[in-house]
Amino acid sequence: MSDDKTVHRYDKPAGGWDALKSSWQALREQEVLLKGANTLLRANQPKGFDCPGCAWPDRNPHSTFEFCENGVKAVANEATSKRVTREFFAEHTVSWLAALDDHTLEVQGRLTEPMAFDAASDRYVPIGWDEAFARIAAALKALASPDEAIFYTSGRTSNEAAFLYQLFVREYGTNNLPDCSNMCHEPSGVALTEQLGSGKGSVTLEDFEHADAIFIFGQNPGTNHPRMLGELRNAARRGCRIVAFNPLRERGLERFANPQSPAEMLGGSSTQITSDYLQPRIGGDLAVATALAKVVVERDAVDRPTLDRMFIAAHTRGFDAFAEALRATPWSELERESGLGREQLERVAQTYIDSRATILCWGMGITQHPRSVATIQMLANLLLLRGNIGKPGAGPCPVRGHSNVQGDRTMGIYEQPAPAFLDKLGVAFDFQPPRAPGYDTIAAIEAMRDGRATVFFAMGGNFAAATPDSAQVHEALRRCALTVHVSTKLNRSHLVHGRDALILPCLGRTEIDLQTGGPQAVTVEDSMSMVHLSSGMNPPASTQLLSEPAIVACLAAATLPRSKTPWRWLIEDYDRVRARIAQVIDGFEDFNARVRVPGGFHLHHPGRERVFPTASGKATFYVHPLAHPVGAALAASSPPEGNESSRLKPLLQLMTVRSHDQYNTTVYGFDDRYRGVHGLRKVCFISAHDLQCLGLRDGEQVDITSVWDDGERSVRGFRLVEYDIPPGCLASYFPETNALVPLGHHAERARTPASKAIPVRLTRSSADER
Repeated sequence: MSDDKTVHRYDKPAGGWDALKSSWQALREQEVLLKGANTLLRANQPKGFDCPGCAWPDRNPHSTFEFCENGVKAVANEATSKRVTREFFAEHTVSWLAALDDHTLEVQGRLTEPMAFDAASDRYVPIGWDEAFARIAAALKALASPDEAIFYTSGRTSNEAAFLYQLFVREYGTNNLPDCSNMCHEPSGVALTEQLGSGKGSVTLEDFEHADAIFIFGQNPGTNHPRMLGELRNAARRGCRIVAFNPLRERGLERFANPQSPAEMLGGSSTQITSDYLQPRIGGDLAVATALAKVVVERDAVDRPTLDRMFIAAHTRGFDAFAEALRATPWSELERESGLGREQLERVAQTYIDSRATILCWGMGITQHPRSVATIQMLANLLLLRGNIGKPGAGPCPVRGHSNVQGDRTMGIYEQPAPAFLDKLGVAFDFQPPRAPGYDTIAAIEAMRDGRATVFFAMGGNFAAATPDSAQVHEALRRCALTVHVSTKLNRSHLVHGRDALILPCLGRTEIDLQTGGPQAVTVEDSMSMVHLSSGMNPPASTQLLSEPAIVACLAAATLPRSKTPWRWLIEDYDRVRARIAQVIDGFEDFNARVRVPGGFHLHHPGRERVFPTASGKATFYVHPLAHPVGAALAASSPPEGNESSRLKPLLQLMTVRSHDQYNTTVYGFDDRYRGVHGLRKVCFISAHDLQCLGLRDGEQVDITSVWDDGERSVRGFRLVEYDIPPGCLASYFPETNALVPLGHHAERARTPASKAIPVRLTRSSADER
C-alpha cells in the first residue's frame, strides 16, 4: 500500500513484476510471509481450499500456482496473524470504531469469539455460543410472523452451509432469503432462464481453447478476475480475436505479462489481449448488441450467409419479428445510444461474422443497469443468430463475482423458489415449506425501514457497505430489534446495528474444519458450474470459531425444537449433508462420490446439447427497443455543454467500480495501480472534454450529487482524475459512492441496484472554490 497521494499514468502491462511485488507486500503487511506462501500452494488445488476471492474456475489438471495477485490478498487477509480480541472491543466504543474507514476496520485482524452489543457502554462484550444462539432463537420465536425476519447470504458461503441455511429458514417459515446475487448477476439469471431455459452460462474453460472470438462486455478481469487474463492471453497468442467493450480504458484488457511465465518475466515481454477495444457510453451496451445483431442480419446473403438458418429453424422462435425490428432500427439511433460510430460497430460485427465459434462474456458493467435484462437478452440474441450455443468454443459466459455466489443459488438461496424444488425439499425433510415469495435485497431494506421486518441475520458479507442508498440502509438496520452477522473480520455492518446485535465469528476457507467425524471439506460451484471440494489446512485463528454449517445447525436446533431434521447429527460429517443435497437438488446425484474425483464435476447445462427447457421448448429471440425511459432524471442525462463556474448543472452518468486494491467491499489498500491512483479512494474519473466544458481542472475537489425523483443524495470531497472515458461519463469507487444510488433505481424485472448508471451533478467543493 502506498502512503503518497498521487495520480500518474500506468504504462506497464497488467500482471508482471508489479503483481509479484504487490503479492509479497500483502503477505508482509499481514505478517504471514512463510505461512501465507505455504498456504497459497494449496489454493485451488484438488486437496486444498478454494480461493475465497472470485469464482473463476480452476484448470484441470491443476498447475502448482493456481492463484492470482488478488487471490494472494484474499488469502493473506484471512491467514493474517492479527486478531480482534475481547480486549480490542473493551478498548474501543462502537461510536469510535464507526468513524474509521473500511480499510482500517479490515486490517485489525480476525475475530476470535462471539460478541454482543452492550448499549450502556456502547461496546461489544463477550458472549458464549449457547447464550448467543438462545438469544437469537428467542428473538425469532417472539416475532408475530416468520416473515418479519430477514436471512441474508453472501457469496462466500459453501454449498453445505447454504443448503442447511435455506432449509432452516424455510422450516422456520419464510422465503426471506435475499443474497448478493440480488445485487450483481440477478439479471443474468432472469434473462437467460426466460430465453434459454437456464440462468447460468453454458461455456467451460475448454471452450476458451476453441473460440475464434471472445467478446467482453462491461468487465474488468485484470482487477476482478485476474486468472481470466491467463486464458485470454493463451487465446490471443493462438490467434483468437478478443473484442472488449468498456467505457473505461482498462489496462488489464490491453496488455498482460503472465507472472507465472519465466520467459515473459525474464524477457520483459507481454501479450496484447484485445484486437479491438471500444468505449461505449455508460448504458450504451444494449445499442451495441443491437447494432451487432443488425449487421449480422442485414449482411446475410445466399452466397455469403451470416445466419445459421438451420439452427434458427430447429432451435429458436421469434426470429422473423426480431429481424424485422433490427432492420427498422435506424443507425442514427444506434450511434447516439451507444456513443460509438457506425464504422466501429460494423468492424467488430464483421469480426463476429468471421468467427466460427464465439464466446460472449459480461460482468456487472452489464448487470447493474436499469435495462440489464434487455441487454443480456440482446447478447443472447446475437449468439442465437449464428448458432453460438451448444458447440465447442461458443456460448454465453456471465462471469460471477464471489467464489460461491452461483452455488448458493443452486442450493436454494432464493427468495422465489420453484414449486418443484419446494416439493422435493418438503418430502426429504418431512415438512411443508412456505410458498409465498420472500424479500429480495431491496425489498428487505424497505421492510426493515418500514418496520415490517425487525430481525436481520447475515451469513457473511458486509450488508451495510455493499447495498445502495447507504443512508436508507443504515436507517433500516438501526430500526431492527436484532442484527446478527456471521463474519471472519470486523466490518462496517457490525457498527450499523439494531438495538441488540451479535457478531458470530466463523472459520475461513483456509482453516481446518474439525467436527466429530474428523476434518471436513466443503464444496463450491465456480462461475462455469464446476463443483469441487475445498479443505482448509491452517489451524483456526481461535479455538472459539465455529464453521458456518455448525452455526446454522446450532441455531436451527435452538430455534426449531420440533424439527424432524437431525441438525447436530448432520454436521458431524458433511457427507451426511451432501447426501441430503443429492436427494433435493437436481444434478447432484451421487454427490459424495462425484465430488471426490480430482477437479470435481460439471453440472449439466442443457444448452450444451442445444436443448432449451423453456415453455416452448425452444430458445426465444426477444425484441427490445432502445428508447425506454427509466425515469425523468435519468432520461434527461446528457454530456455537459458550455462553461459554468460554481454550480455545475449538467447531468452526467456515474458508474461505481472497484479499485485494484479491493475485492467487493473488502478494501486491501489505497492503491489502484492500473489506473495510476496511489493513496486515494475518494476520486472521480472524468474525461478531458468534460473538465474543459465544466470549467474544472484535473486534481480539483468536487461534491457529487445524484438526482432522482425522490430527491438528491451527495458525497463530498472527491478528487477529479482526468481519464480515458467517454464524455458525459464518470466513474468512482464503491462503497464510497453507494450512497448516491437511489433504492428505487434498479434493473427492470431483476431489481439489481443500477450502480453503473447514476445520474449525477458535480459541484466544486467549497474548499476548492476560487
